Amino acid sequence: MRIDGKLAVVTGGSVGIGRAIAERLAAAGAEVVVADVDVDGAGWTADAPGIRFVEVDMTDDAAVVELMACQPQILVNNAGGGAVLRPCFPEASVERWSASLALNLRAPMLTTQLALPGMKAAGGGAIVNVGSTAGLGFGPHVSPEYSAAKAALIRLTATLGVLDGARVNCVVPDWVATERGLRERAALPAAERGADLVPLEQLTDAVLAFVEDDSLAGRVVLLDRGAPTRMLD
Repeated sequence: MRIDGKLAVVTGGSVGIGRAIAERLAAAGAEVVVADVDVDGAGWTADAPGIRFVEVDMTDDAAVVELMACQPQILVNNAGGGAVLRPCFPEASVERWSASLALNLRAPMLTTQLALPGMKAAGGGAIVNVGSTAGLGFGPHVSPEYSAAKAALIRLTATLGVLDGARVNCVVPDWVATERGLRERAALPAAERGADLVPLEQLTDAVLAFVEDDSLAGRVVLLDRGAPTRMLD
């Protein structure tokens, strides 16, 4: 699918990974809507050609419905987080761990459902979910609710694959070299830093490849630290 001239929605696009994806899509010719609760972080959008900001709480169904009324042909479900919030399940309150599931899983499910009619009417669209390596494997994780939501998002992508009017894919990054990520890694003792963080360009390359390549529907790509990009079977 050609990106030039398409309308794209990037959730959680004010900073970090979402900002990089939004800027990359705009550079490829898309008209980009950045949806986020972080108004201060989105100040850069005021002077960004082809990008506009909309304040949206992705856990507010009415706000999400209003956002998706724009009927994008490209949807990047990037909004998420909460892996470092304490306490986590099972010590966390029902409200706290439910909010994490709502942001990391329910919100992308809702945006996907709302995007489909418009994508079908437009002749097709592309949906890219942003997962996390926290959703892979069988080991413990500090935030069970976050890792469970990301695991479900990966599985959801594979089960949907090709929908009537859209393709669904997922990028699964390890720790990414955002400004925050680089600061946090630098603050660690040298012995605990591990491999270099995943470059933002590697991540945005993967997103654009999924949007553009009709043959990759349902595929999930792993972006591991210090390793080449690879598709998961």
